[in-house]
Amino acid sequence: MKLTEIHRVKSITKAEFVKNYLKPQKPVVIENLIGDWPAYDKWSLDYIKEIAGDKEVPLYDDRPVTHEDGFNQAHAKMKMADYIDLLKREPTNYRIFLYNIMKEVPSLKKDFKFPKIGLRLIKQIPMVFFGGENSKVFMHHDIDWANILHFHFHGKKRCILFPPDQTENLYKVPHSLITREDIDFDHPDYEKFPVLKKAEGLVCDLKHGETLYMPEGYWHYMKYVTPGFSMSLRALPRKPKHLLQAVYNVFIMRHFDNLMRRRKGQAWIDEKNERAIAETHKKHGLAV
Repeated sequence: MKLTEIHRVKSITKAEFVKNYLKPQKPVVIENLIGDWPAYDKWSLDYIKEIAGDKEVPLYDDRPVTHEDGFNQAHAKMKMADYIDLLKREPTNYRIFLYNIMKEVPSLKKDFKFPKIGLRLIKQIPMVFFGGENSKVFMHHDIDWANILHFHFHGKKRCILFPPDQTENLYKVPHSLITREDIDFDHPDYEKFPVLKKAEGLVCDLKHGETLYMPEGYWHYMKYVTPGFSMSLRALPRKPKHLLQAVYNVFIMRHFDNLMRRRKGQAWIDEKNERAIAETHKKHGLAV
């Protein structure tokens, strides 16, 4: 695929971040943004097991969405200690997704700060994400079109991003926030998905303590090269049209999709997946 390395900086000032990345909506990897956090030295899988091992956590895998799945509905549950033992023992598709660990273990709040780099970060919802070796997060964009600071810990994680203007090249599934789930963004099938050849994206490999800034509405695909975990902080979209899109997603699109799942069942999911290909190919003048 046409992927360019995301620009990297060692450190950054508020003025530099706002001018060079926030206003033009460009991703960046900041290598030393959190070097003064206690979490930089403390946070590891073993530490999380020690401090949160007794908590029952929701787990997700890479099975395709079905009409029976609720919005962000977990596929399994497990004690955090058992899950971390699993991560360290063998590859697994089970991931922790959008988990508010601070609510369960408030002492973790002492380990990090809210970076003052020009984003009005929402302080109520720092979320964490865990994954095993080679587990993947399907290509999606967030429902709220947030500006996101994504901090990685313990190991290595590959991130592939596409800006919103590439949506027409990604086989977006209608009435959803995902692309076709059978697209392997590590090794795309260009015979089945020829328009992907036109997609222009960005890529980076995050290591422990590095921060990725993802602008509003950016598509993102994540692969855990090694077992590890990340935390995200988010700020509301700055552009009015993106804020309106977020409101539409939360209050209209999501509920319409759930209604159609109840009415049409799996036929609705299948129809949307077929439309993703048909509508993409039609836009590009390809045979449907």
